[in-house]
Amino acid sequence: MATIEECRTALDKLSDNMAGAEGDVRSAAALDRSLSCRITDLGITFVGRLKDGRIEVLDTLQGPPHDKAQIRLTMKGDDLVSMVNGDLNFAKAWGSGRVKLEAGLRDLFRLRTLL
Repeated sequence: MATIEECRTALDKLSDNMAGAEGDVRSAAALDRSLSCRITDLGITFVGRLKDGRIEVLDTLQGPPHDKAQIRLTMKGDDLVSMVNGDLNFAKAWGSGRVKLEAGLRDLFRLRTLL
């Protein structure tokens, strides 16, 4: 099972990858939205913002988030680490229910390019 530190490192790596992206991926990452990433097996939620092509983690909470973020991810820690490392395909994980992504319809269309 991935640790809190490994999950936070994976989010930082994802942020760095997005910041270095070009073209359609860079455009998709240019959203300014509140963001939460709930790690179910650890019982924590990272909350922050997707802004200027980066993920800014502002806090780590116990349990589910207090407020509903505009973009919400839910998954196990190992799945987050595997996706960021390229070992788990997001679309397959989302389609099988291993990863849950909730957002407005317009944001979902933009994020599909990113993820």
